[in-house]
Amino acid sequence: MNRYVEHVSPPRREQASSDAAVKSSRRATVSLSGIYEISKVLAEPARLEITLANVVNILSSFLQMRKGALIVLDDNGLPEIVATAGYYHKPGEDHFMPIPQAVIDQIVATATPLVVPDTGRSHLFPESEPGVCFIGVPVKASHTVLGTLSIDRTRKEGADFTLDDDMRFLTMVANLAGQTIRLHRILSEDRQRLIDEQRRLEKSLDGSTEVRSRRASGKKTGRIVGESPSVKNVLDIINIVARTNSTVLLRGESGTGKELFAQTIHELSPRHDKPFVKLNCAALPETVLESELFGHEKGAFTGASNQRAGRFELAHGGTLLLDEIGEISPAFQAKLLRVLQEGEFERVGGNKTLKVDVRLICATNRDLEDAVRKGEFRADLYYRISVVPVALPPLRERPGDIPRLAEAFLDRFNRQNSRHLSFSRTSLDLISRCYFPGNVRELENCVQRTATLTRSEVIGPTDFACSSGQCLSALLWKGNGKVPHNNDIDMLASGHILPAGVLAPSSKKPQETLVMPGGHPCNPADPACPANGNRLTERERLIEAMERSGWVQAKAARILGLTPRQVGYALRRHDIPVKKF
Repeated sequence: MNRYVEHVSPPRREQASSDAAVKSSRRATVSLSGIYEISKVLAEPARLEITLANVVNILSSFLQMRKGALIVLDDNGLPEIVATAGYYHKPGEDHFMPIPQAVIDQIVATATPLVVPDTGRSHLFPESEPGVCFIGVPVKASHTVLGTLSIDRTRKEGADFTLDDDMRFLTMVANLAGQTIRLHRILSEDRQRLIDEQRRLEKSLDGSTEVRSRRASGKKTGRIVGESPSVKNVLDIINIVARTNSTVLLRGESGTGKELFAQTIHELSPRHDKPFVKLNCAALPETVLESELFGHEKGAFTGASNQRAGRFELAHGGTLLLDEIGEISPAFQAKLLRVLQEGEFERVGGNKTLKVDVRLICATNRDLEDAVRKGEFRADLYYRISVVPVALPPLRERPGDIPRLAEAFLDRFNRQNSRHLSFSRTSLDLISRCYFPGNVRELENCVQRTATLTRSEVIGPTDFACSSGQCLSALLWKGNGKVPHNNDIDMLASGHILPAGVLAPSSKKPQETLVMPGGHPCNPADPACPANGNRLTERERLIEAMERSGWVQAKAARILGLTPRQVGYALRRHDIPVKKF
């Protein structure tokens, strides 16, 4: 019996040793093949998110695993990229983390692998099922931890591989992934640097010499058209204030070009090479306005899937224009005041204080002083933004600039539409006497509308909407002191040349106005005004206008200062039969 045991024992030991060698060789072969395949995936030219997702998916071919996750952290230690395999992501779930935050923190803090044989018994996995093994390793590059790589499996799934083998394999994969992440970040930084440099060079080539020479001579940029004394006075102020960092408050009616003047201040300032950022405060609700100005962190609110820089950050070193600042709520005024006083703020949902260097320009068409008296606008914020107030003149105070502006708008229309239109002298005389309550913006719309609808190469008086009673902006004239003489406009619209010295009433001494039946004001000194009781009645005035116009309602509308539709209503109301010839 003893001889039999001695005879068979050595072969069993040799068989066990041989099996161990085969397993070891098999594990080495699998690891080598896995590293080779993963290195090919990492070398492929693709987005970093796609590359890392492919790495995690390919791990299941070389490891006996149930789930896998590769998490890349940003500079603030927050998850930037999460690539998973085997995890279920619920639809609509904004913040999906495959492994507990405590596990990530321990791996990153220690910079060493973490092996948990049974997650059901570990305090790091409070909601894990029993019998699950976890292996996690740090993703490093140049001794810096960039994230974590981890897998988990049941005991049955890990029967052929030891924990040490899997940990060594994951460590090699994590090192390869770390080098790839580092190279992607370096390339991204270099690409952004090249883009910024290209933009700077393009901006420098686009008339930088002209801007610098005009800045040195103290002259305006060519985009502001106007030779009137009021415009020259504003430009003189802008040339002085542009050289400083003082906050500017642009005051003026809607359409006077506040945004253009703000950009001119930026281009004439030492910050002209830095960004010029603008935001219309009236167009956004308070919550969105806060995010737009200050930015937000990832997950700050529903839909905030990524970190976003606000307008203050984007304008760092440059100029920020806050248009319609008089429309912001009192609650947001307090938040804005802190940024203006201290130059620092926090993103929405964040706790990191950011400091910025921004030159602020505010614009409003509201009476801020009245708003302060009513308690609708904070007095301390008013004093903070009204360091250098600049009042922009309305178009009615600079009628001599209207022809120049109209020509400039028509030139732009010609370039954009490959046309060769021009104004006749009488057409320029006509629009020079229009009121334009919408100021420069309305003039631009008027020129563009007329140029679009005209059928000849020369725009005449009859091409304008006011010559046919179709000018809707006449409804805005009600309650204003300056009203054009209807007779003068009618003469111009008919092609007649007005005698020298015939001008529209001055806005400095507004005349008393009475409202006609269409909502249109008239001068009580005019004998044709139907609002006077001792003059002709409305019905008589209507009949007279129809007879003068040959019973053409459009011409009668021009005489009365009404629209053809209003004339038609008045004829039916007074039961006046229309004569036909």
